[in-house]
Amino acid sequence: MQLAPGLHRIGNDIVAAYAIVTADGVTLVDAGLPGMWADLRAELATVGRTPADVRGVILTHGDSDHVGFAERLRREHGIPVYVHEGDAGRARGEKPPATPWPKMRIAPTLGFLGYSLRKGGARTHHLTEVVELAGEQVLDLPGGPRVIPLPGHSPGSVAVHAASVGALFVGDALTTRHVLTGRVGPQPAPFTDDPVQALASLAVVADLEASWVLPGHGAPWSGGVAELVRRVREEAAAA
Repeated sequence: MQLAPGLHRIGNDIVAAYAIVTADGVTLVDAGLPGMWADLRAELATVGRTPADVRGVILTHGDSDHVGFAERLRREHGIPVYVHEGDAGRARGEKPPATPWPKMRIAPTLGFLGYSLRKGGARTHHLTEVVELAGEQVLDLPGGPRVIPLPGHSPGSVAVHAASVGALFVGDALTTRHVLTGRVGPQPAPFTDDPVQALASLAVVADLEASWVLPGHGAPWSGGVAELVRRVREEAAAA
């Protein structure tokens, strides 16, 4: 799905990854689930590209529904996969700490689990090699993505700001669709290691300019970063 020239979503409101497409190649932000490989190929084909045109994958964090096809890209095409050092272990398959299961509704939860199973979520291919990041930095990749640490959902969660396409990718720092309740709208993401820290971290990106804020789960947001952060904070306070 093209959101804007050079900016594409792979997947849907249940699980999403993103592509920045430039004349110099493609940068991916997150890699969804393993079975989304076909979705990746199909989306790249709409702009005359293939997985071989990908120059790098940036993981917003190391959870299994974000590492998806990253190892396949690395193995088959030698594409580097970048992840913050705080989540490098998760990306390699170390088990994350258990978090309490939040409230859920049967239909949305079964929908999320069913989609995950159809897209290979039961056979996660963890990374065998990663490029570890530390601190804020701009990567030498198409689109000039700036990686911004955003700990809370996990120790190594990051946002990725790509001013070239007017986008801020936030992974699971927040969500616009709760995968277990189906509730839509800005809100904290479930399965967050440290909810207090996750909310505090949003201050780092609240003043950024972006036409699109793109979460790992839920619809793209085009109402401004500051407004999105305000609404997430309100939802957290009301919970």
